[in-house]
Amino acid sequence: MCPNMSVVGMQWGDEGKGKIIDLCTEEFDVIVRYQGGSNAGHTVVVGEKKFVLHLVPSGILHERKLCVVGNGVAFDPPLFIEEMEGLRREGVEIKDNLKVSDRAHVVFPYHKVLDQLGDGRGGDPKIGTTGRGIGPCYTDKMARCGFRVAELLDGEHFREKLKWVLEAKNLEIRTRYEQDPLSYDEIADTFSGYAETIRPFVADTVTLLDQEMKRGARILFEGAQGSLLDVDFGTYPFISSSNASACGVSVGAGVPPRAVGKVLGIMKAYTTRVGEGPFPTELTGDHGEELRQKGGEFGATTGRPRRCGWLDAVAVRHAATINGAANVALTKLDVLSGQKNVNICTAYRCNGETLTHFPANTAVLDHVEPVYETFSGWDEDICGARKFSDLPSEAGAYVRAIEDAVELDVEIISVGSERDEIIRV
Repeated sequence: MCPNMSVVGMQWGDEGKGKIIDLCTEEFDVIVRYQGGSNAGHTVVVGEKKFVLHLVPSGILHERKLCVVGNGVAFDPPLFIEEMEGLRREGVEIKDNLKVSDRAHVVFPYHKVLDQLGDGRGGDPKIGTTGRGIGPCYTDKMARCGFRVAELLDGEHFREKLKWVLEAKNLEIRTRYEQDPLSYDEIADTFSGYAETIRPFVADTVTLLDQEMKRGARILFEGAQGSLLDVDFGTYPFISSSNASACGVSVGAGVPPRAVGKVLGIMKAYTTRVGEGPFPTELTGDHGEELRQKGGEFGATTGRPRRCGWLDAVAVRHAATINGAANVALTKLDVLSGQKNVNICTAYRCNGETLTHFPANTAVLDHVEPVYETFSGWDEDICGARKFSDLPSEAGAYVRAIEDAVELDVEIISVGSERDEIIRV
C-alpha cells in the first residue's frame, strides 16, 4: 500500500482541514499543497497562538518537515513573503524546509483587479469570489498567457513578456470596466524585487518529490477549499477554479497517480458555504445565526460570514465517490451541543421525484427540498471527550448515523479547536 495520504474537504470548504493536517503531520515527512491559492485559509490553534495559513502548508508548524507549494497552486509572491515573515515573528523556523514549485503560476495585481471588477459586474455572474485574483490567474494559465515562477525569476524574459500581457489586460480594464490602467514600471519593478526574495525557496519540486519518494519519505498532500467547489465536480459555476478534490493531487503536485495514497475526507458535523450558489440544507434566520456564532463561522481569509445548515449527506456521498475516500474526519461536533434535535439530509425531493445522487445541473439544486432524518440532540459540553465512549449517547448515535448516511467510517472526531481536543475512533 502507498504510504502517502491526501487530505481533502468533502463539503464547500472550511471543514477544519488545517487542524486535521496538523494532527496527521507527525506521521509524514513531506507536506505538499497542490491547488488553490491565497483564497484558502487553514487555521491551526497551538496553545494561545492562532495561525491562519494561506499559501504555506500547515506542516510548517512542525520541526523537521519539508513543506512544498506545488505547481498547481496560484502563487501570490507578496502574500507568501508576508506569511513567511509573520511565521518567523512567531518563532517558526523557515529555511530549507520550505520550497515553491518553479512551475506554479503567479498571481499579479491585474488578476486581482479583474477578479474584483468582474464578479457580478459587466454582465458577469455573481460568484462571490474572495477577490484575490485566483480565478483570473488560472484563466491565464489555461489561455497560455500566464507566468510561471521560473519565468518571474528570469528578469529579462519576465519584463519583455509583461509588456504585451499587461497591454492586453489594461485594454480590458479600460474598455470593459472603464477603470484606470495599471503601471507597467510599478509591476515590473515590484515583482522583480519579489523574485529575488523568493529565489532561495524556488525548486524543481517534481524532481524533489520524486527523489523524496525514492528514498522512502511519506508524503501528505494538503487540499484547499472543498470537493463541492471543485471546478469539474462542484456546484458549477459557483466553484473555485481548481480541482479541489483528490483528483487534483497528481497534476497539482507533479506526482504519478499511484502516489496519491489513502484519501482522508474532512467534513463538519453540519454544513457551511461562503459566497453564492445553491445550498439545499441552509438554515436562515435565528437558527442559522446561532450555528454561525457558536461555530465561529466567519471566513479565515475574508472574514465573511458563512452560510450554515444541517449536514447534507447527499453532497458528502458525491464527494466521497469523486475522491475515493477511505474514511472521514468529523469536525466541530462540539458546536451542535445544546441543539434539541439534529438533522441529516439523506435525499432530495424535486418535482415529485426522490434524488439520492448529487445533480450536475446546479439549477436543480436551487429547487430541491431536503429529506431529513431527525435525531435527538445533547446538552453536554463534549470538548473534554477523548474516547468515543466519553460522548453522550445521543452524540454517539449521531456519529453512527452520519457513518450510515455517508457510507464511510469516521476515523477522527474533533470536539474543539485546540490541538488535543480530538477523539481517534
